[in-house]
Amino acid sequence: MAAASKAETRLHCLEQYAQAMLEGQVVIVTGASKGIGRGIAEYLVDHGVKLTVTSRKPERIEAAASELRERGGDVLAVPGSVGDRAHANEVVDRTVERWGTVDGLVANAQSFRPTMPLLEVAEPDMDLLFDTGPKGTLWFMQAVHPPMAAKGRGRIVTFGTNVAMTGGPGYGPYGAAKEAIRSLTRTAAREWGRDGITVNCVNPASVAHRAPPGDDPDRLASYKALFDNHPLGRDGDPVADIAPVVGFLLSDASQYVTGETIQVDGGGLMRP
Repeated sequence: MAAASKAETRLHCLEQYAQAMLEGQVVIVTGASKGIGRGIAEYLVDHGVKLTVTSRKPERIEAAASELRERGGDVLAVPGSVGDRAHANEVVDRTVERWGTVDGLVANAQSFRPTMPLLEVAEPDMDLLFDTGPKGTLWFMQAVHPPMAAKGRGRIVTFGTNVAMTGGPGYGPYGAAKEAIRSLTRTAAREWGRDGITVNCVNPASVAHRAPPGDDPDRLASYKALFDNHPLGRDGDPVADIAPVVGFLLSDASQYVTGETIQVDGGGLMRP
C-alpha cells in the first residue's frame, strides 16, 4: 500500500474513533465566533456533538451558529459577556433546558488588551483581563458543576498561554490572568474529581494562532521570535491541530487525565 494511502487510512480510523468518542455529547464553547473557539466548534459539530456557543457580539455568534448548522450541527447560540456571572448561568440553564444535561465545557473566551510595559498597566486593563479571564472561566465552571456532578461525569477544558510561562514582555496582565486560570484548573481538578469531573488546561501557540497587527511592535517581535525558532516552523491550525486535543480531553479516552496543562503549541515552549 502506498504511503499516501496508509496515511489516509490512519486518518480515517482516527476520525472514526473521535466520532465514536464524542458523538451525542452536549458541550458549551465560549468565544466560539472566531479563532480557536470557532475552530473547536467546527470540529465538535463535525463529530456529532450537540453544541452551545456563546460570544459577546450577538451578530457574530448568530452568524457562526448559522454556519455551524449548515455543517449539520445541532447548535444553540446564547450571546453575552463571559465576564457576566448571570450570563454563565443563563447559558447552562438554556443548554440543560434544550438537551437535559451538560457533558463538557470549553472555556476559551478571553478579552485582550494591547501589549504594554508593566509600568504602564492601569486598573481598567487588569479589570478587563481578570473579569473575562479567570473570573469568567470560574463563573462557567461553577455553572456547569451541578449538572455534571448530578450525572457523575463532566469534562472541563480551560485555556492558558505560553507567554505567561515565559514572562513575555508586554503581556504581564494577560499572562497573569491566564496563570490564574491554570491555578483554578488545578484546584477544580482536586475538588471535583470525586464528582466524576476532570479539568484540564490547553496552552496553544503563544501568539494566538494569527499574525498580530503591524502597529504592535511587541506582538510582532513575539510572533517573529516564535516562528524563527519554532520546532515545526509553523503556527497551529485551530481545526486540524488544536481541536482534536480538546476533543480528546472531552472524551472518555482522557478519563484518567486531570489537573494538567497540555502544550498544543508544536513545541513552541521549547524554543530558545
